[in-house]
Formats: sequence, C-alpha cells, structure tokens
Amino acid sequence: MQSRSLPVPDGLDGQRVDAALAKMLGFSRTFAAEVAEAGGVTLDGTALGKSDRLRAGGWLDVSWSPKEEPKIEPIRVPELGIVYDDDDIVVVDKPTGVAAHPSLGWEGPTVVGALAAAGFRVATSGAPERQGVVHRLDVGTSGLMVVAKAESAYTALKRAFKERTVEKIYHAVVQGHPDPLAGTIDAPIGRHPNHSWKFAVVSDGKPSVTHYETLEAFPGASLLEIHLETGRTHQIRVHMAAHRHPCVGDPLYGADPTLSARLGLTRQWLHAHQLGFTHPGTGQWVQFESPYPADFRHALEVLDPGRETD
Repeated sequence: MQSRSLPVPDGLDGQRVDAALAKMLGFSRTFAAEVAEAGGVTLDGTALGKSDRLRAGGWLDVSWSPKEEPKIEPIRVPELGIVYDDDDIVVVDKPTGVAAHPSLGWEGPTVVGALAAAGFRVATSGAPERQGVVHRLDVGTSGLMVVAKAESAYTALKRAFKERTVEKIYHAVVQGHPDPLAGTIDAPIGRHPNHSWKFAVVSDGKPSVTHYETLEAFPGASLLEIHLETGRTHQIRVHMAAHRHPCVGDPLYGADPTLSARLGLTRQWLHAHQLGFTHPGTGQWVQFESPYPADFRHALEVLDPGRETD
C-alpha cells in the first residue's frame, strides 16, 4: 500500500477528484477513479468519490495499492494484415477483437504482441507496453494502424499526430440520416460524469473536431466518411451519439440492439479506411487503404440487398 498526503493547490480548486489525482500524482484517470471508488481519497478526513470536487487549501490523503504494469505477450494473430513494411514503419490492418497494446484488465491479443510473435522488432520509445505505438484503435474498431520500428520514426510520427498532419479517414454506418448530410461536430470530449469506462461531450473536456460526409443513405441508416481533426478516445462514437446518430452495433453509446441483430453485428460499424502521412524516413507522402471486413460487407448487403460490395 502506498500513500500521499498533500494540500490541494489553488490551481486545482473545484477540480474533479479523478482529474486532480491524474495531474498531481501522475495516475491515469481510470486508475484515479478506481482509487477514489475504493475509499482511498479523503479531504480533511471526509471520503470523496471520483466525481467530487476538491477545495483549495484542504488536506488531501490518498492511499492506493500499486498495480502491476501490463506486459507484452507475443500472441499470433493470423488475421492481422501487414499492409506495408520497411526499416522505419509497419502499417497493419487490425482485425476486430485485437487491442492496440496491453492494458490492465485486457487479456486478449494486441497489435504489439502480434507483431512480436511474427518476429517484428519495433521502436522501444514510449511506455514499455506501448512500444512503437503512435496511435490507437478501439478493440472493436478495425482498419489501419501505423507502428514505428525505428526510434527516429517514432519521434517523427508522434509529432505528426500531435500537429494533426496525419490524414485519418474512417467509414462508419450510423443510425438515421444526419442533418445536414455533411458537416462538422466541434464539441469537447472527456470522461463520462457517471461511467468511468465511457466518454461523453462535456464542458471541461478536450477540444475534439470531427468532419463527416454522407456517402450513402439506406432505410434507417447512413454510410459516412469521417475525417478526424483530433484523436480523442472513442471520438467518432461519442460525437455521432451526441449528434443522435450512434454507430450501428454500438450499444455502449446507444445503438438499437434490434438493428444490430438484424445486420449481424456484434461490434460498432466503424472502420479505419484510409491513413496518410509523411513517411518519417523518406519525407514522401504515403497513403494506405483497407477494404471492409466480412461482417461489415454483410451488414451493408442487408441494408441494401442490391449493393455490390467487391
């Protein structure tokens, strides 16, 4: 068991407990919330929950049990496609059910573990469990990811994602028909106030911008092309749900389970379709594209029986 006792600085007056602990002690927001929910946070002797607010000048006591860091387990993933590979980078086509990297509570396969099992050597920069990873896709989201193999490539790609010079194009099938058919959703995203495993549009969230365009309209659903200007966790899922058009197959953010069942979906219809960036080794612009996986093609065929999906 570890503990810290410290006064609440003026700059954190009124901050949520989980956000403040993340800033003061370097916890993740998720772990900070777990510590609070376990009764490990008191302010002047009064126990606080994760969403309670701190008061400047109050005395904060925090107690927690350190968690074991997740480790990379080499696990073969035959379905993981290698789209491009050279000395600097490897671009993969990630199937559903595979996480980008190990994390606490996740026991399934990961992209970095699959690459290790296949004999790929990636950059060692970043946290030990995230070696080479410069961006992530949700477990249930399929499509393109780039992983750095060279240390210089890791630095260059992290900078490119931070400066928003990477082109990330997703395709999504959402419920209903967005009005207007094309537009921009500019709304801050942060932790959901009532569910630590969800995200939501919140006033104190991080700036988040999503551009969308309707490609096809079906009865009760639409196929969208989405350009991400920022890259927040669950950004597309949160923004489309806030726009009252959740991704089909996504019960976490309000998808209709009847429609999901009719389309045969067990995950959100969301695919990282195109990825473009300046190659960190050559300086040339490169772009990659991933076709829809079988479950998504099937869902489109159900929505539009006359559709050609080749």
